[in-house]
Amino acid sequence: MSSDLHDNAVPTEPITETQQAIIEDFQFLDDWTERYQYLIQLGRELPPFPEDKQIEANRLHGCQARVWFLAELRQGRLFFQATSDAAIVSGLIALLLKVYSGRTPDEIQTATPAFIEEIGLAQHLSPNRTNGLFSMIARIQAEAAAHGSGAQAGDVP
Repeated sequence: MSSDLHDNAVPTEPITETQQAIIEDFQFLDDWTERYQYLIQLGRELPPFPEDKQIEANRLHGCQARVWFLAELRQGRLFFQATSDAAIVSGLIALLLKVYSGRTPDEIQTATPAFIEEIGLAQHLSPNRTNGLFSMIARIQAEAAAHGSGAQAGDVP
Protein backbone atom coordinates (compact mmCIF):
# COMPACT_ATOMS: atom_id res chain seq x y z
CA MET A 1 0.00 0.00 0.00
CA SER A 2 1.28 3.47 -0.75
CA SER A 3 1.80 5.86 2.10
CA ASP A 4 -1.74 7.28 2.15
CA LEU A 5 -2.13 7.62 5.87
CA HIS A 6 -1.85 11.16 7.17
CA ASP A 7 -0.93 10.59 10.79
CA ASN A 8 2.68 9.52 10.97
CA ALA A 9 2.98 10.28 14.67
CA VAL A 10 4.75 7.65 16.71
CA PRO A 11 3.42 7.63 20.27
CA THR A 12 6.03 8.38 22.90
CA GLU A 13 4.15 6.90 25.86
CA PRO A 14 3.11 3.29 26.44
CA ILE A 15 -0.42 2.20 25.51
CA THR A 16 -1.33 1.97 29.19
CA GLU A 17 -0.54 5.68 29.65
CA THR A 18 -2.54 6.64 26.56
CA GLN A 19 -5.49 4.66 27.91
CA GLN A 20 -5.12 6.30 31.33
CA ALA A 21 -5.19 9.74 29.71
CA ILE A 22 -8.46 8.82 27.94
CA ILE A 23 -9.93 7.60 31.24
CA GLU A 24 -8.96 10.87 32.92
CA ASP A 25 -10.46 12.93 30.08
CA PHE A 26 -13.76 11.11 30.48
CA GLN A 27 -13.72 11.46 34.28
CA PHE A 28 -13.87 15.24 33.88
CA LEU A 29 -17.20 14.95 32.07
CA ASP A 30 -20.20 14.90 34.37
CA ASP A 31 -22.65 12.73 32.48
CA TRP A 32 -23.09 10.70 29.32
CA THR A 33 -24.61 13.57 27.39
CA GLU A 34 -21.31 15.41 27.79
CA ARG A 35 -19.35 12.26 27.03
CA TYR A 36 -21.29 11.69 23.79
CA GLN A 37 -20.63 15.31 22.82
CA TYR A 38 -16.93 14.76 23.52
CA LEU A 39 -16.94 11.62 21.34
CA ILE A 40 -18.63 13.56 18.52
CA GLN A 41 -16.00 16.30 18.81
CA LEU A 42 -13.18 13.74 18.68
CA GLY A 43 -14.73 12.27 15.54
CA ARG A 44 -14.83 15.70 13.89
CA GLU A 45 -11.08 15.98 14.49
CA LEU A 46 -10.19 12.80 12.59
CA PRO A 47 -7.86 13.42 9.67
CA PRO A 48 -9.66 13.37 6.32
CA PHE A 49 -10.13 9.92 4.87
CA PRO A 50 -9.50 9.76 1.12
CA GLU A 51 -12.78 9.53 -0.78
CA ASP A 52 -11.19 7.21 -3.34
CA LYS A 53 -10.46 4.76 -0.49
CA GLN A 54 -14.12 4.64 0.63
CA ILE A 55 -14.68 1.48 -1.31
CA GLU A 56 -16.11 -1.90 -0.40
CA ALA A 57 -12.65 -3.47 -0.11
CA ASN A 58 -11.84 -1.04 2.75
CA ARG A 59 -15.21 -1.32 4.46
CA LEU A 60 -15.28 -2.81 7.93
CA HIS A 61 -18.28 -5.04 8.41
CA GLY A 62 -19.85 -5.75 11.79
CA CYS A 63 -20.76 -2.13 12.41
CA GLN A 64 -24.24 -0.73 11.93
CA ALA A 65 -22.72 2.49 10.62
CA ARG A 66 -20.55 2.44 7.54
CA VAL A 67 -16.87 2.34 8.51
CA TRP A 68 -13.87 2.42 6.19
CA PHE A 69 -10.53 1.29 7.53
CA LEU A 70 -6.94 1.33 6.27
CA ALA A 71 -3.83 -0.13 7.88
CA GLU A 72 -0.25 0.35 6.82
CA LEU A 73 2.95 -1.13 8.22
CA ARG A 74 5.89 1.27 8.09
CA GLN A 75 9.23 0.76 9.78
CA GLY A 76 7.81 -1.93 12.04
CA ARG A 77 4.80 0.12 13.18
CA LEU A 78 1.14 -0.07 12.19
CA PHE A 79 -0.61 3.13 11.24
CA PHE A 80 -4.38 3.19 10.94
CA GLN A 81 -6.85 5.52 9.35
CA ALA A 82 -10.61 5.15 9.48
CA THR A 83 -13.81 7.08 9.08
CA SER A 84 -17.52 6.55 9.54
CA ASP A 85 -20.74 8.10 8.38
CA ALA A 86 -21.93 8.22 12.02
CA ALA A 87 -20.74 10.91 14.45
CA ILE A 88 -20.40 8.78 17.59
CA VAL A 89 -18.74 5.95 15.68
CA SER A 90 -16.24 8.48 14.33
CA GLY A 91 -15.47 9.41 17.93
CA LEU A 92 -14.94 5.76 18.82
CA ILE A 93 -12.57 5.50 15.86
CA ALA A 94 -10.66 8.53 17.15
CA LEU A 95 -10.20 6.85 20.54
CA LEU A 96 -8.99 3.61 18.97
CA LEU A 97 -6.55 5.41 16.68
CA LYS A 98 -5.19 7.36 19.63
CA VAL A 99 -4.51 4.11 21.49
CA TYR A 100 -3.27 1.90 18.64
CA SER A 101 -1.99 3.85 15.63
CA GLY A 102 1.77 4.15 15.37
CA ARG A 103 2.41 1.16 17.64
CA THR A 104 4.33 -1.99 16.90
CA PRO A 105 2.26 -5.08 16.14
CA ASP A 106 3.54 -6.71 19.34
CA GLU A 107 2.46 -3.70 21.44
CA ILE A 108 -1.01 -3.89 19.92
CA GLN A 109 -1.32 -7.63 20.44
CA THR A 110 -0.38 -7.47 24.11
CA ALA A 111 -2.57 -4.47 24.97
CA THR A 112 -5.96 -4.96 26.57
CA PRO A 113 -8.42 -2.15 25.74
CA ALA A 114 -9.06 -1.49 29.44
CA PHE A 115 -10.24 2.07 28.82
CA ILE A 116 -13.49 0.77 27.30
CA GLU A 117 -14.59 -0.76 30.58
CA GLU A 118 -13.10 2.02 32.72
CA ILE A 119 -15.07 4.78 31.01
CA GLY A 120 -18.22 2.68 30.69
CA LEU A 121 -18.42 2.63 26.90
CA ALA A 122 -19.78 -0.90 26.62
CA GLN A 123 -22.57 -0.10 29.09
CA HIS A 124 -23.59 3.20 27.47
CA LEU A 125 -23.45 2.35 23.79
CA SER A 126 -26.25 0.62 21.94
CA PRO A 127 -25.66 -3.09 21.34
CA ASN A 128 -25.01 -2.39 17.64
CA ARG A 129 -22.42 0.29 18.42
CA THR A 130 -20.78 -1.98 21.01
CA ASN A 131 -20.56 -4.75 18.39
CA GLY A 132 -19.07 -2.26 15.95
CA LEU A 133 -16.51 -1.09 18.51
CA PHE A 134 -15.38 -4.65 19.15
CA SER A 135 -15.32 -5.34 15.38
CA MET A 136 -12.93 -2.41 14.98
CA ILE A 137 -10.72 -3.71 17.81
CA ALA A 138 -10.77 -7.20 16.26
CA ARG A 139 -9.63 -5.73 12.93
CA ILE A 140 -6.80 -3.80 14.61
CA GLN A 141 -5.75 -6.97 16.44
CA ALA A 142 -5.92 -8.98 13.20
CA GLU A 143 -3.68 -6.47 11.44
CA ALA A 144 -1.23 -6.68 14.35
CA ALA A 145 -1.29 -10.49 14.25
CA ALA A 146 -0.67 -10.48 10.49
CA HIS A 147 2.37 -8.23 10.90
CA GLY A 148 3.62 -9.29 14.33
CA SER A 149 6.83 -10.87 15.59
CA GLY A 150 9.20 -8.82 13.50
CA ALA A 151 7.45 -9.37 10.18
CA GLN A 152 8.70 -6.37 8.25
CA ALA A 153 8.92 -7.70 4.72
CA GLY A 154 5.86 -5.68 3.69
CA ASP A 155 7.03 -2.42 5.24
CA VAL A 156 6.72 0.69 3.17
CA PRO A 157 10.07 2.50 3.24
